[in-house]
Amino acid sequence: MATAIATKTKWAIDTTHSEAQFKVKHLVISTVTGYFKKFQGDVTAEDEKFDGAEVNVTIETNSIDTNQADRDGHLKSEDFFAAERFPNITFNGVLEIDGDYKLVGELTIRDVKKPITLDVDFGGVTKDPWGNIKAGFEVNGKINRKDFGLNWSALTEAGGMVVGEEVKLHFNIELTKIVA
Repeated sequence: MATAIATKTKWAIDTTHSEAQFKVKHLVISTVTGYFKKFQGDVTAEDEKFDGAEVNVTIETNSIDTNQADRDGHLKSEDFFAAERFPNITFNGVLEIDGDYKLVGELTIRDVKKPITLDVDFGGVTKDPWGNIKAGFEVNGKINRKDFGLNWSALTEAGGMVVGEEVKLHFNIELTKIVA
């Protein structure tokens, strides 16, 4: 009697239907939202539940966009991402299901690699009008920017921080199943 061999399926991030967003406090009283406009990634899964799926994402640091060119330039500088020396942010991890979906892995910013766990809402799997199989996810979490060497800081006249240390991460991800 032959045993079934699990086959893994590869999925690619559909960047035209996905976004990589972050939010950070500015002057303690408001929030600045930014995006990374260029990123890519893939997921390797045994089934369409995605339990145990391997996730790999690469984000181009130079693609940062906060809708303000001077701020973007500062974020690309040595004070923050050092985009010339560290052109990519990477994440490598596994999607786990234990009641809730969690993305557990390692995030690398600059040359600092740290473990991170993100909350995941799985939107499901469907076929688009052109016959492509799609899967959707919303991923959320927080990091402390200083844990990754993004240490620049300044204080306002009143003693408040110009840029908060906590960074909220939000990703809307649509995957396309790769047909061999």
